[in-house]
Amino acid sequence: MMKPESVLLHPLGTAAAAVSEMLCIFGTGDLGRSLGLRLLQSGYRVVYGSRRPHSCGPLPQGAQVMSHAEAAQSASLIFICVHREHYAFLETMASHLKEKVLVDLSNNLKKNLYPEANAAYLQRLVPGAAVVKGLNTLSAWALQNGLLAGKQVYLCGDSAEAKQAVAEMSTKLGLTVLDKGSLSAARELEDFPLQLFQEWRLPLRVAVGLIAFFFFYLLIRDVIYAYVEQGKDISFRITVALGNKVFPIVSLIMLSLCYLPGVIAAFLQLYRGTKYRRFPDWLNRWMLCRKQMGLIALGLAFLHAIYTFVTPTRYSVRHKLISLVVDEMKNNKTTPFYFDNTEAWGQDSFYVLGILGFFLYVLLGLTSLPSVGGSLSWREFNFIQSKLGHLTLIICTTHGYIYGWNKFLQPSTYKWYTPPGYMLCLIVPSVVLVLKALVLLPCVDRTLTRIRQGWERKQPDEEMVKATNL
Repeated sequence: MMKPESVLLHPLGTAAAAVSEMLCIFGTGDLGRSLGLRLLQSGYRVVYGSRRPHSCGPLPQGAQVMSHAEAAQSASLIFICVHREHYAFLETMASHLKEKVLVDLSNNLKKNLYPEANAAYLQRLVPGAAVVKGLNTLSAWALQNGLLAGKQVYLCGDSAEAKQAVAEMSTKLGLTVLDKGSLSAARELEDFPLQLFQEWRLPLRVAVGLIAFFFFYLLIRDVIYAYVEQGKDISFRITVALGNKVFPIVSLIMLSLCYLPGVIAAFLQLYRGTKYRRFPDWLNRWMLCRKQMGLIALGLAFLHAIYTFVTPTRYSVRHKLISLVVDEMKNNKTTPFYFDNTEAWGQDSFYVLGILGFFLYVLLGLTSLPSVGGSLSWREFNFIQSKLGHLTLIICTTHGYIYGWNKFLQPSTYKWYTPPGYMLCLIVPSVVLVLKALVLLPCVDRTLTRIRQGWERKQPDEEMVKATNL
């Protein structure tokens, strides 16, 4: 009978599990501790190198802490999580760091702070080591919360073997690695975290430009026109009423601009007859900032919803309603108001489409978050962002058409011979939907052809079965 203490901890006929790789981290600050925690969770062993091994503060459970020299001897891959100002001690450890891979995660407070990149300076201090610049775009907060799935990081270095080792470790953490070449690219990598809203610049410029254009356009049509032609001062509408027109207009256009580059790309591929040629740079840049455009559109839709919610509480609206009641009482009108069934259907349809469109807007925005999108399969994510995205565009565009369905042919709609803002905002989404329909037509035609061919092949078989039964 086998004793309990002699039971094997691994399946019979197999070797014991290999000992996990030891990785070293120089630096016990927020970044070093967060990186160590993430490495431990990924199955690595971690040792910290510290000037004060016995008083360096709390570290992740399971990690070891030693002096810099001892820690360097126990691992071949070392993460440098200290500021450039403290690199001097590494020069005194050059003999211990020979043939080691040093991953420089440092960043600077501003561009061109030093004459050379931090990684190049580190390589000069420790010429016997292989320095790799990378992972410097990761924050301690992202490492602690595990928001790494699919996140892109950059590497550069002069040693292909060293970069390969760092890339394999990064992939195990769930990161996507992009090799930027030799260590001469370190300056570019160190400038990445200093970029302020780099991916948001184009969408923000477009949004601000559209907001400014429609604000002044509607200001002239609504406020200035009323003052010049009718002698009315309705400047109070600038704060709420005008904003509640501008925000939904720009929101719908921004949503359309999210799907327009995809349609343009499809037509380019059809024209070229191949999908393997690169798109023009302007189209590439446009497609890369679609997520930001969609989030801006969602933000403007939120403002539209809030403005609409507070509209009934405005003084001017309440005053208008009370004035109508008082006028009725003064004129002794007891006949009930005429109920327009068509108007009721139009207004209810307008509201329900607005509510459904806003719901789908929020759904698109939520799935664009990394924490939500990472939990979806590619097919699920593509269904929401593409199929439901176009459905959102159709619903919101219909929402706009119903708003002015009975005003398009009225001369009073065109103040100073200019169309109202909602007409202008319907141009871009209508074009996108028409172009998308043209792209889908060949696909629909091929599908119908396959169905027809399948039905034609099936009919002889059915006739043969009937003949056999007879």
